[in-house]
Amino acid sequence: MDRILHDDFQSLFLNENSGWCVSLFLPTFRAGRETEQNSIRFKNILRKAEKILVENGVENAERQKMLAEPEALIQDRSFWDHQSDGLAMFFSAEKFGFFRLPVTFEELTVVSKRFHVKPLLPIQAADGVFYVLTLSQNNVRLLECTQHSIDEVDLGDLPQNLEETIPDGATDKQLQFHTGTPSGTGSDARSAVFHGQDAGNETKIRMSRWFRMIDDRVKELVVDVRAPLVLAGVDSLFSIYREASSLQNLIESGISGNADKLKSEELHTQAWVLVEPFFKKSRDEAVARFRQLEGSGKTSTDLSQTLAYAHHGRIEVLFVAVGVQVWGTFDPQSEHAEIHDFQTGDDGDLLDLAAIQALAKGAVVYALPQDQMPMPEYLAAILRY
Repeated sequence: MDRILHDDFQSLFLNENSGWCVSLFLPTFRAGRETEQNSIRFKNILRKAEKILVENGVENAERQKMLAEPEALIQDRSFWDHQSDGLAMFFSAEKFGFFRLPVTFEELTVVSKRFHVKPLLPIQAADGVFYVLTLSQNNVRLLECTQHSIDEVDLGDLPQNLEETIPDGATDKQLQFHTGTPSGTGSDARSAVFHGQDAGNETKIRMSRWFRMIDDRVKELVVDVRAPLVLAGVDSLFSIYREASSLQNLIESGISGNADKLKSEELHTQAWVLVEPFFKKSRDEAVARFRQLEGSGKTSTDLSQTLAYAHHGRIEVLFVAVGVQVWGTFDPQSEHAEIHDFQTGDDGDLLDLAAIQALAKGAVVYALPQDQMPMPEYLAAILRY
């Protein structure tokens, strides 16, 4: 899986583009003989994008410049053999980027004057991603999941077992440590953990040191600190990890048992049962808050107004309907949106634009099916002020 970092988001989706931008979304196969279909389907969708560029009057030289890097991937067997559930690709005359993601996209080609991001919202939005961290003395895994997919995160050079990290029989000096910093030095301060000489206590000390290392690596890899994380392992390890951890969204309940014996799919199924109420509670509270504030001047369902609020960073929470496009243009100077029945000329998806701007300005975004929106409209916002 490729990770969508903040800098990637800024570079591809927020900066102004001088010409046509192509956004491609394609379901892909991870393994087996079906992977041979990946490059074939990609070639077909690329030809569709080229046809649209021709129809929009893009000169041959510029088209070739835009298509050079995507076309080079068609014959790259190693690229197609290492896919996730979906491929999102973005390119223009100046930019090129792609993400292999645990999301099964509907096949989609969008050519406009900016990149199209809405199919990525199940990962970027507030109710999209959760993590499972397996704990044992012999192995550690970090799984990044959505409701319908799972992907193992590469932990890099992190040692995979306790003995490799802190050998049994480590000296007292090695074991006499504390994970905290002096009182009052910041939000990440942690109190001292595990001092003593008995064998059982020394094991706890070793485990705590290792878990602190794991926790630090997880913090580096978890892009969205709001995403819930489920622990999986023997119950006795949970309390040790919680004492060593500074993660904010550890789910109270864990997956009990020998995590080494559970397949990723089994972990995913059990973890979803634990995190679904977390997501539903946050989403339901946001919907209820919108309805409570309706009519107070602190909400908006008007497309032009909401786009203006997003542009100025005034949106706290945005609800946007997925699977729907509202084509048109928005002028931030006049704060006016012009809506068209079909995509023409410089049109982009205005719902997509609202989501991009809201995410960039720190809003919480919920991507919902139309029938779960708080109002019949395609977007709704709670304002900061």
